[in-house]
Amino acid sequence: MRVVVAGATGVVGRQVVPLLTAAGHEVVALSRKPGPQLAAGVRAVSVDALDQAALAASVRDAQPDAVVHLLTAIPARIDPRRMERDFALTNRLRTESARTLAAAAGDAGARFLAQGLAYAYDPAPGAADEDAPFWNRPPKQWATTLEALRTLERITAEAGGLVLRFGHLYGPGTAFGRGGSSLAQISARKMPVVGDGSGTFSFTHTRDAASAVVAALGHPQVSGALNIVDDEPALLRDWLPGVAALLGAPAPQKVPTAMARLAAGAWGAAFMTRLRGADNSRAKQALEWAPRYPTWREGFAAEHLGSELAA
Repeated sequence: MRVVVAGATGVVGRQVVPLLTAAGHEVVALSRKPGPQLAAGVRAVSVDALDQAALAASVRDAQPDAVVHLLTAIPARIDPRRMERDFALTNRLRTESARTLAAAAGDAGARFLAQGLAYAYDPAPGAADEDAPFWNRPPKQWATTLEALRTLERITAEAGGLVLRFGHLYGPGTAFGRGGSSLAQISARKMPVVGDGSGTFSFTHTRDAASAVVAALGHPQVSGALNIVDDEPALLRDWLPGVAALLGAPAPQKVPTAMARLAAGAWGAAFMTRLRGADNSRAKQALEWAPRYPTWREGFAAEHLGSELAA
């Protein structure tokens, strides 16, 4: 199968490309600046993903059997008070570029896969399955990004494709990876447990995200959206001290929700107190897939204690 990977040098793309080649697929890797980490034999194509004519031409020239949309432009560090600014480019990639890629895939008769989010669900008790609604009344700073996600899912559905809703990504190159901004905050005791620590996070290692992409290509009949997350949604009050201990950092501070709202805005406080975890049961069954790291404990330990990933 010839697979176009848009965003091939991103944190998930870097994991996807070698897995695809190992599985025998021919890969055409689209990125703004192809990097040296691309696997041998991969055809690298430089393209500005916001130049819609050039992007469509790149897909058309590749004559693909599948198109995988992994394009994002998320800053290394995000200011929750300025989400609209920090996610402006990513929102364009999730709308304008998604529309172009889906149309080009359709013209080629190719399958279309897109990267979504598994933590946009409306706050409610329990882990959300894919039928749960997205956030109904989100904080203002999150509204534009949420609308872009809705547009991405609508475009993908109209193309008969599949959205892979990834959780909070960790692994090489991510904010939770070595040298990442979130780990730096945890190490410096600048990421607190807010309120009662009831925000629920579903984590996804980048390698597990990549393996789900490969699995999805092997199940062309599956469409709609699937949660690609680990098996254990984790409360902030559990995982944050756990990761701090793993790093040898001091235990996180505890701050009232009102104080967090003053410091980080309504979205920053909601992110730490109201997020809903996601259920991966449907993805496991539909794709015959399972995460290599079933819990954040195993994944973070492997990542930060000198892991099997290097093997």
